[in-house]
Amino acid sequence: MDIHNPTYVPGHQLLAGKSVLITAAAGAGIGFAAALKAVQEGCRGIVISDIHEGRLNEAVEMLKKETGLDQVYGKTCNVADEEQVQALVAFAEEKLGGVDVLINNAGLGTSKALIDMADDEWMKVIDVTLNGTMRMTRQMMKVMKARGQGGVIVNNSSVLGWRAQKEQAHYAAAKAGVMALTRCAALEAAEFGVRINSVAPSLCAHPMLKKSAPEALLKQLEGREAYGRGAEAWEVANVMIFLASDYSSYLTGENIACSSQQA
Repeated sequence: MDIHNPTYVPGHQLLAGKSVLITAAAGAGIGFAAALKAVQEGCRGIVISDIHEGRLNEAVEMLKKETGLDQVYGKTCNVADEEQVQALVAFAEEKLGGVDVLINNAGLGTSKALIDMADDEWMKVIDVTLNGTMRMTRQMMKVMKARGQGGVIVNNSSVLGWRAQKEQAHYAAAKAGVMALTRCAALEAAEFGVRINSVAPSLCAHPMLKKSAPEALLKQLEGREAYGRGAEAWEVANVMIFLASDYSSYLTGENIACSSQQA
């Protein structure tokens, strides 16, 4: 494979027979890419969620059309709302007959210098990106523990949990929190057979980023990558699917960098 111009990797049934729940999966980024890969890897059913109902309905229909899987369901959810989180997990449990894999993809990022940042700007990013991941993880852990059949949780973190970038203090703090949450929750969940890991992308070249970020900044970020480009969303999704599969059976509490970024 040409690492500078990668070719999409077909499925190999890594999730055959498993059921999957993914948050923030109705856009054109990592969440939907992970949903598509999960189906292509043989999952028996999938629930995707998003805060945007119209976009979510379109994503459900697109997944059905592109994959031929009938067991594709959507439910709106704001992960900043505990009642909606509980309702989403209950919905997925009912529709899928139990969730085997949860992928926490929901997150919120903005660019703002810390010195100019208001408390509500800080808290909004923290509440969606860190607290939302915690709420979903906590609720899924309760359900998986009660069911007694194990399971897997995969969180979306970021290399900014390790590395510094201007105007990203709130997002970096949230993602560092996701990493710490992953490590600590994994120790607790190991007692009842649930694995929890996270994926830390560096630069992912999805359409939303290209639309929102200044071109000069994107060029600068691409210049830091060893391959001179951002990851395709499906390349990040591949790592998520690996962590969700039995191929990573001895991995828990790990934060896997999906990055070609140079030090």
